[in-house]
Amino acid sequence: MTGGALSGLLVADFSRVLAGPYATMLLADLGAEVVKVERPGTGDDTRAWGPPYAPGGQATYFLGVNRNKRSIALDLGDEADLEVARALATRADVLVENFRPGTMDRLGLGYDALRALNPGLVYCSITGFGSGAGAGLPGYDLIAQAVGGLMSVTGEPDGPGTKAGVALVDVITGLHAALGVLAALRHRDRTGEGGHVTGTGRPHQGQRVEVSLLSSLLSALTNHSSAYAAAGVVPEAMGNRHPSIVPYEVFHAADRPMVIAAGNDRQFRALCAVLDRPDLAADPRYATNAGRVAARDGLVSALDDALRARPADEWFGLLTAAGVPCGPINDLAAAFALAEELGLEPSVRLDGVGQVAAPVRLSATPPSYRCPPPELGQDDAWVREILGP
Repeated sequence: MTGGALSGLLVADFSRVLAGPYATMLLADLGAEVVKVERPGTGDDTRAWGPPYAPGGQATYFLGVNRNKRSIALDLGDEADLEVARALATRADVLVENFRPGTMDRLGLGYDALRALNPGLVYCSITGFGSGAGAGLPGYDLIAQAVGGLMSVTGEPDGPGTKAGVALVDVITGLHAALGVLAALRHRDRTGEGGHVTGTGRPHQGQRVEVSLLSSLLSALTNHSSAYAAAGVVPEAMGNRHPSIVPYEVFHAADRPMVIAAGNDRQFRALCAVLDRPDLAADPRYATNAGRVAARDGLVSALDDALRARPADEWFGLLTAAGVPCGPINDLAAAFALAEELGLEPSVRLDGVGQVAAPVRLSATPPSYRCPPPELGQDDAWVREILGP
C-alpha cells in the first residue's frame, strides 16, 4: 500500500472547537501531517467539553475530531512562541484558522504577510459570517442554525424553532473547508514547479480559501434555499414531513416508529401491495406524487393504520425486499450495529479508545489511523526540531 493521498503535505492547524478541527482531521486521515497549535495550559476548548469522557478521562468531543495530529502549545502573545508559529506557517503547505477576522493579521500571521514568505501557502480562513460586515458576529453553530434559517424548517409546525441534534453547520462548514483546500492544492500543483507541472518557470501559486458558517448552511439547505432563491418561497417547519414528496415521513409500526421514503409512483404502488392496501394504489387521488402531496393527510393516516399491524423490523424486511425505501428509527448503538452488519467498518480503535472511522474509501490510498488525538503540547520538541534553528 502506498502512502496516503496527501502524504508529504504539512498542515498548520490554528483552528479549534469543531469546523476547523474536523476539516484538518479529514486531511490528516488522508495522510497529511497536521500540527495543531494550542494555547498553553488549556488547549483546544473541547478538551474540557464533557461529559462524556473516554476511559482515560479525555473528553470524547475532542477525541472525535483530532486524531492523526501533533500538538504544540504556543502562546501567540509571546514573541518567541509567535516566531515559532510564523516558522511553522512559513514551512507549511496549508494553514487553517478560525479566529475572529482580523486576529491573525494583528499577530502578523495573516494571509498577505505569510504569502510574502511562503507563496505556495494555501491559507484557509473559517468564519461565522464572513470577514466583511459580519466579522464581529460570534461564529457559534447554534447562532448560525438560528439566523441562517435551519431552525425555521426543523421541528413541528406549531412549535418553536428546533436545532439539529448535532452541530451540523460546523460539520458542513468543515467539509466545505476541506474541499476548498483540496481545490486550491490542485490548482497549486497545476501551476507550480518543483515536480508538479514542469517547465512553467513559475513558483507554486497558493491562494486564500474562505468559508463561513452562514454561506455553508445556505448551500446545504439545498431544496429549501433553492425554493427561496428561484421562486421566492419561504419554507416552514413540517416536522418529519417532506414538502414535495408523499409518503416520506415517520410512521408508527406495532412496536416503534419507522420511516418510509417512497420517492416515486412505482415505490408507492409497491408499498400499497405489501400493506395489502391495493385500494390506495388504485385511488385516482394518489396516482401521482402531486396528488399525494395535495391529499397528504388522508393517505398518511391510512398508511399509518396499516403499518401498526407489524413490528418495525418485520416491515423493514418486507418493504426492503419489495424495493420500498424504509427503516426503523435507530439509536446510535443500533446504527453502529447496522453499519457493522453491512460491512462498513464504522469504528476503529487507537490506543484502546474507539474512534469513528473515516467515511471515504480510496482503493489505492485509503485513510489511515496513525495516532490517537494528542495530549496538549506532546509534540513540542518534534515540531521545533523539524523547523530548525
